[in-house]
Amino acid sequence: MKNSHLHGTSLTAKLLDESPVKVDNPIKIGDLTFRDGHQSLFATRGRTEDLLPIAEEMEKVGYWCMEVWGGATFDTMHRFLNEDPWERPRQLKKYLKKTKLMMLLRGQNLVGYRNYADDMATAFVERAIANGIEIFRTFDALNDFRNFETVIKPIKKSGMHFQGTISYSLTEPRMGGAVYNLDYWVKCAKQLEDMGSDSFCIKDMAGLIAPYDAYYLVKALKENVKIPIHLHSHFTSGMADLALLKAIEAGVDIVDTCLSPWAFRSSHPAIEPLVMALRHTNRDTGFDLHQLAKCSEWFEKISPKYRYLLDDRMSIIDIGVLLHQTPGGMLSNLINQLREMGASDRLNDVFRALPEVRKDMGQVPLVTPTSQIVGIQAVNNVLFDTPEERYKMISAQTKDLFFGLYGHTPVPVNPEVQKKALKGYPRGEAPFAGRPAEILEPEMPKNYEDTKGLAKDIDDVLIYGMYPMTGKRFLNWKYGKEPVPPEVLPKTLEDCAREAELVKKAKAGLLVEKPKKEVPPKGAESRQFKVFVDGDYFSVDVEAVGGAPLITGITPVAAPVAKAAPAIAPKPAPAPAPAAPPRPSAAPVAGGTKLEAPMPGMVIRYAVNEGDTVKEGDVVMILEAMKMENSILAPVSGTVKQILCQSAQSVQKGDVLAIIG
Repeated sequence: MKNSHLHGTSLTAKLLDESPVKVDNPIKIGDLTFRDGHQSLFATRGRTEDLLPIAEEMEKVGYWCMEVWGGATFDTMHRFLNEDPWERPRQLKKYLKKTKLMMLLRGQNLVGYRNYADDMATAFVERAIANGIEIFRTFDALNDFRNFETVIKPIKKSGMHFQGTISYSLTEPRMGGAVYNLDYWVKCAKQLEDMGSDSFCIKDMAGLIAPYDAYYLVKALKENVKIPIHLHSHFTSGMADLALLKAIEAGVDIVDTCLSPWAFRSSHPAIEPLVMALRHTNRDTGFDLHQLAKCSEWFEKISPKYRYLLDDRMSIIDIGVLLHQTPGGMLSNLINQLREMGASDRLNDVFRALPEVRKDMGQVPLVTPTSQIVGIQAVNNVLFDTPEERYKMISAQTKDLFFGLYGHTPVPVNPEVQKKALKGYPRGEAPFAGRPAEILEPEMPKNYEDTKGLAKDIDDVLIYGMYPMTGKRFLNWKYGKEPVPPEVLPKTLEDCAREAELVKKAKAGLLVEKPKKEVPPKGAESRQFKVFVDGDYFSVDVEAVGGAPLITGITPVAAPVAKAAPAIAPKPAPAPAPAAPPRPSAAPVAGGTKLEAPMPGMVIRYAVNEGDTVKEGDVVMILEAMKMENSILAPVSGTVKQILCQSAQSVQKGDVLAIIG
């Protein structure tokens, strides 16, 4: 490997006792097991209780950093796990005293799906630092670095590490094309270095970077910037471990990996093979494989808690990502959404729509939140467009993007679609070209007012500010003002073993009948799980008596019939749905036209009241689906005779939302 940054000795030389190569440039490793590993494989359902017991052993490995927070963790923890998001870094820092804790920060998006006001962005970063975060991997979905300006200030002021990050993307299957090329990436790196970045990260969220592209990109960056270069790539396409090796040859300073039990698939390369590959070279990690094995054994042990979220038939490698460029998390969400809408057979149509929507939106990289914005809009176009009308249902976030509320897109957007999206837009129909947060009013005063009597501290206020609906619901759970629904409670390994045995019997046709006359003892708690096995759903009842869970029955549950998913996008297990308040007891009144939910989702708010007059096409209510807000329009003109749902209520496709007569 002449002229390479990677030098070593052959096995023959080692057997002849030739002196080992001097390790003069050891590669640094960032570990993602505690955050992106389970986000990529298990929909971010990893619980703090499963991370704390192994934290001290992880500390002994010698990682440059461990990513433990940010990304989807803040959302998932309070929404699905009944965990306070702020508690995780606080607890982990007690065990990871030397290893720096890293979070993934979405610039002005923070850990949400829109740009937040400057006062909220500043408060959030300050509290993240106070709770233990030391390295801020900061990216923007549009690579508009104006969205870094506010969050940089508290990071640098506190002396913490600001890692400027690019969202890696392609406009062609290989590097190059009209938008994303070496000149583009080098320009980004120089800009971030000038802004004060302590290191520079290439964030390849979909596993698109080819090995030689990684080599030449790293070489170009090393020649043009002085700060350390960090490569982050997902294994989805099967190229990531090769890309890491070529980047190491090119002189990259830091690479990301996971422990093997939570690696591969749409996650990341495993650390153990890389350690062996680099032994006796000048980039040797110096890691102890026995220590890594000890840590991996723990994750093997607890993985049964989460395997229901990972389809057993999922391919290790999905070459389809090289064609549609859809990140793993976005892909699983799309499949789940289509399944819930009874439209699994339309997945290929969505794949065909994705490039068209992305082009209309200015060739944005597909990463949170733009992956959700593009993906949901593609679903909406496939399911609701007609030959006469495109973009018939436009999400609120799509409108925000066309307005400029997320920032500058890499290339101009489609002006015709932009004009349609901004018709009646509350901020005006003329697009905005300034820094997005410039037009956002301060949010913290209202957040404090809205949570008066509920929030105990600023961390509680920020949970609400980030997620008003689910955040307030979580605070009510946290302080005992609402009962905690069983579906957000943790499961034990014993629960999982019993469920696995029942699933085995179900697949064999031996269904266990629930006792008919048995009355649960007073105080017994009953829980129900939905299990997805080879295309079939099962409802599993679990009775907890005196703290000992007992599975009492299993029955098949009807599920929508759908065509088999294509090989490039296997069907993962569905994620647990968020808890919902009970439905109103009132039945739809007779007469009038029913406004039905076109998709499963959560009611955000109604734009009208009973008795209001509406015209056909007016917005009646806002429905959140896959974290995007969709305006549900009046199908006819008339008077709103009845509103049947309430805020924060989950609805299914076809549920009646209102009656217009």
